[in-house]
Formats: sequence, C-alpha cells, structure tokens
Amino acid sequence: MSENPNENEVVEERPSTEVVTRAARRRYTAEYKLRILREVEACKGTGEIGALLRREGLYSSNLTKWRQQRERGELEGLAAQRRGPKEDPQAVENARLKRENERLREELRKAQLIIEVQKKVSQLLGVPLEEPGEEDRSK
Repeated sequence: MSENPNENEVVEERPSTEVVTRAARRRYTAEYKLRILREVEACKGTGEIGALLRREGLYSSNLTKWRQQRERGELEGLAAQRRGPKEDPQAVENARLKRENERLREELRKAQLIIEVQKKVSQLLGVPLEEPGEEDRSK
C-alpha cells in the first residue's frame, strides 16, 4: 500500500493479472542426442547418470527413447519430429495430377477457342482453310 501525497488517501496496489504464456515444447537436435548418449555411456560411477540428467534437465525416458532410435538406425528419428498426421504420398500425387489435369483442360479449351476464332475470321475474309492432311497431297 502507498499513500497518495495529494489527497492523503491510502491507495491499494493490485497484483498483476497478466497471464504467463505456456512454455514451448523442447526440441533436441540429433547431434545433442548423440552427445548425451555418449556422455551417459562414459559414466562409470554411481549417480553420475542422474547428475548428468539433472544438469541437462532431462528424464530417463528421453535416454530410453533416444537409445531405441539409435539402435533402429533412425538418423532422421534423432532429429525433431513434426507432429500431427503424416501426408499420404498417394494422396499428394493424386492432388498434383488433378491440378495438372485441370491446367491442361483449360489450355485445351483456350486452344479450341482460338481455332474457332481463326475459322470464323477466315470465313469472313474469304480465305479457304486447308484441311489437315491436304498439304501432304499437294506435294
């Protein structure tokens, strides 16, 4: 509490109501994981592994998971994993083919429109059009 010097009233200070943001999820690089596993394997005395875990702020479950990943040879597994559902490669390919199909359909529609306009212009100008294959007969 503090006093207001102007009015001799007591003003009560209120605590801050600011909401603290939630801590971000920790992500470990493959190099870090491998370095910690090497340090754990180098520990010989009683309690050294526990001291290492406390120093690094890790849990023993981290070591277990990282050892399994290393044994399976998952080098990419040692890197941070993206969360959420994985994309189906077949669905991705289908979506790409559908986009390409739509693009080609639009190009075909434009080409047909241009051909129709050329036909109408040639009719208006009285220029006869050669049918496909006629140029081969004239030679």
